[in-house]
Amino acid sequence: MSDFDGPGLYIHVPFCTHICPYCDFSVLTGDRSWQTRYLQHLSLEIELLTESGWPELVREPPSEAFDTIYFGGGTPSMLPPGNLESILEAVRAKMHVRENAWLFLEANPEDVTLKAATTWRQMGFRTISLGVQSFAEDNLAFLGRQHSPRAARRGLDNALAAGFDTVAMDLIYGIPDQSPRAWQSDLDEALAAGPHHLSCYQLTVHPRTPFGFRQLRGEMMEMDNDDQAELFMLTHRHLAAGGMPGYEVSNFAAGPQHRSLHNQKYWSHSPYLGLGPSAHSFARGRRWWNPRKIKAWMAPLDAGRPPLESVEELGLESLVLESLMLGLRTYDGVDFDNLPGGLGPALWRDNRATIDELVKRGLATVDRSRLRPTLAGLAIADTVARSLDLGGLRNEPT
Repeated sequence: MSDFDGPGLYIHVPFCTHICPYCDFSVLTGDRSWQTRYLQHLSLEIELLTESGWPELVREPPSEAFDTIYFGGGTPSMLPPGNLESILEAVRAKMHVRENAWLFLEANPEDVTLKAATTWRQMGFRTISLGVQSFAEDNLAFLGRQHSPRAARRGLDNALAAGFDTVAMDLIYGIPDQSPRAWQSDLDEALAAGPHHLSCYQLTVHPRTPFGFRQLRGEMMEMDNDDQAELFMLTHRHLAAGGMPGYEVSNFAAGPQHRSLHNQKYWSHSPYLGLGPSAHSFARGRRWWNPRKIKAWMAPLDAGRPPLESVEELGLESLVLESLMLGLRTYDGVDFDNLPGGLGPALWRDNRATIDELVKRGLATVDRSRLRPTLAGLAIADTVARSLDLGGLRNEPT
């Protein structure tokens, strides 16, 4: 069991110098005055929470201290180090945070100078994740990225030199007309750069983004499913051969110690709290989230209220289905003995014929009460999860 199995804290920093045409996150290109207003309201949000850090809607707040703090966005590296430090100080003063909590920082490659990286490392950040996306000039231009391949390599070199425990990078594949050979070249560049962790995401065209509007006008199309599947299989096989095996559908690590301690909380239904616009939270069978737009997030805070947009009560059936869908996106799979409500053994028995068929088709393997997807199963993880019959579970809040 991990030494970091407590709740996680996510802080959304919604600022970017430029909004990429594929981006569907809550971001804006605000000036320093917007950053100042954001910091003031984030402080208000922290002040409104109880000493444990959990809002009143959590009936029984987790007693454990937050042991991971993840600054995501947006581009957290846009904030001056002093602002990041003040956020950390406010969080530690008002919330129950473990002394050696693991700190994560997302950054644009062009922000990662040796001076900046050294400062962040001295502040206590242990993982830095760079949004590289590609090492090919034409791909970077298509994706609207502001850095060059050379700047990406320089940022990675600076992060490694600063001594972070884990240096991670994001890549995007499935760009229209991208060949397997071209994608493999990107993977080879990434491996040669020497990071400890890679996240490789298939390009998805979201509605109401520039790419979404281009697709509506017939100016671009997503890569077809067969070609995406080919690149997916290539990604997992090539990175495993290069010493960076996968542990989740989109995530790869040079060793277990470099896996994302924070993201694994999302996949295992561990409690997590989100701060900032659009941030989501989960605890005790409840999920809730903040308004997406920054002004809508600020307004209730100005009125002395938490910026709550909506709350979702997850019944037992929903929790079990999510556990299956999240677990079957990982190489570890699902241990039916640990499913919510103690229902795993009965579900295993009721689904034995389906499980045997999944094994026969090469989509899964069985190890006692654990169902593990094969690489072919990972490629259709949601389909595998939905093939399992949950029977007559009542969808009642837990």
